[in-house]
Amino acid sequence: MKKQIIAAAFVVLSLLCAHAQSTSKLTATKANEYGLIYTLPLTSFNVTLAAEKTVRTPGEFYQYAKKYLNADPILAPSVSWRITGAAIEQTAFPDEHERYLVTLKNGSGAFVMVSDDNFPVSLNDESYRWTQPEVDLPEAVEAKPTILQLPVARQAVTPEMIQSKSSAKRAELAAAKIYELRNMRSEIISGQAESMPSDGAAMKLALDQIASQEEALTAMFLGTVQTSVEVRTYSVEVPAEGAPERSVVARLSMVDGLVAPDDLSGSPIYVTVSPQTRGELPVNEKGVTKTFPKGGVAYRIPGTGLVTVSFDGKTLAGGTYDVAQYGVVFGLDPSLFTSRKSLSYLRFNPLTGAVVELGTINQ
Repeated sequence: MKKQIIAAAFVVLSLLCAHAQSTSKLTATKANEYGLIYTLPLTSFNVTLAAEKTVRTPGEFYQYAKKYLNADPILAPSVSWRITGAAIEQTAFPDEHERYLVTLKNGSGAFVMVSDDNFPVSLNDESYRWTQPEVDLPEAVEAKPTILQLPVARQAVTPEMIQSKSSAKRAELAAAKIYELRNMRSEIISGQAESMPSDGAAMKLALDQIASQEEALTAMFLGTVQTSVEVRTYSVEVPAEGAPERSVVARLSMVDGLVAPDDLSGSPIYVTVSPQTRGELPVNEKGVTKTFPKGGVAYRIPGTGLVTVSFDGKTLAGGTYDVAQYGVVFGLDPSLFTSRKSLSYLRFNPLTGAVVELGTINQ
């Protein structure tokens, strides 16, 4: 295998690509001695976790909930967290030990398309657009105001409740108001109200106002529950050979939510990356391993790995992915991409450096 790392030339080509947003075209010309430089990628993963926060708050009249509403209220304030979602997204980073200079002579105008990270995307194919598989990522959700934090809660409080200094009396008045509202709703629905709404829209508005006020007064007895969702993304690398396959990516604290892996106030959330298959070098018809062609166009033959995210003994997310670290590097004869008679193109997976498609260009 002939591998050349030319630092100065790589810096120049990197500067030429610096303004590209997605891919850049590098053409083999006399100016660069027909040499094209690219870097093969290594696999990594982004693990996104969603944790739901629940805040329970007792109502002002929780002590009287059983007496007036025959219901069990929230008795004490509390905060709790639970994992509600997880997603795995494959990413890549440069393999500094697999940087190649490919020489494509004969004045063919051969070119390579590279990503912003200088990963190979295609060779002699400018139209190819590699698309990363979409991952359904969890989304953060902000806490909404409780019914007692809305203006309707003030509207539901009667002057008598405001004037009373006894919590027991205020609770009695609030309960009476709840039953009054229920009676009003029943009369409107049955058409027996003394002052009926003029039309359907007015009836809906009146019923909505009654429902909101009843909800607010009821919350004064039963309490409120407020939820929100926090989302965080963690970068996970493939364990080195011989290293533990399972690691703690984060922890879940019942008080603080998602915390750092070394914060023992939380329970561990694990990510496991384990090899399933290993990439192998191709062999000839006699079963002998082929040798890397002189000046070959390097590509990766990846292996596969199983990646899982687990918490409290349950798997949150998982899947099998092509993994560059479990593979080997081989090369294609560079003459395939410079021949005037039968010019070839090559398409890569820029996350692994694997060959997606090799074909001939119709001329």
